[in-house]
Amino acid sequence: MAKKSAIEKNNRRRRMAKSLAGKRSRLKAIASNKLLPMEERFSAAIKLAQVPRNSSRTRIRNRCEVSGRPRAFYRKLKMSRIALRDLGSKGLIPGLVKSSW
Repeated sequence: MAKKSAIEKNNRRRRMAKSLAGKRSRLKAIASNKLLPMEERFSAAIKLAQVPRNSSRTRIRNRCEVSGRPRAFYRKLKMSRIALRDLGSKGLIPGLVKSSW
């Protein structure tokens, strides 16, 4: 099980990224538009730098919904390989049969 603080920090990043996504995308569009004057693009870049870093989607870490583990994460199932194996062994995942020999 991952630390509760790490899981909560990641959830906070998700909420912040969701709330500031529109503002970030508008500022990025202005800053990268070559047709606009240089002063306007520069001011947009400065405003973008003042937006919190944790509002960026790239700072969100994929974590297992069951255990909070950050590594070996299956996107389709939203869980780690270890949690998948445990739940599969117990027969809680439909269509999954764990084999051993």
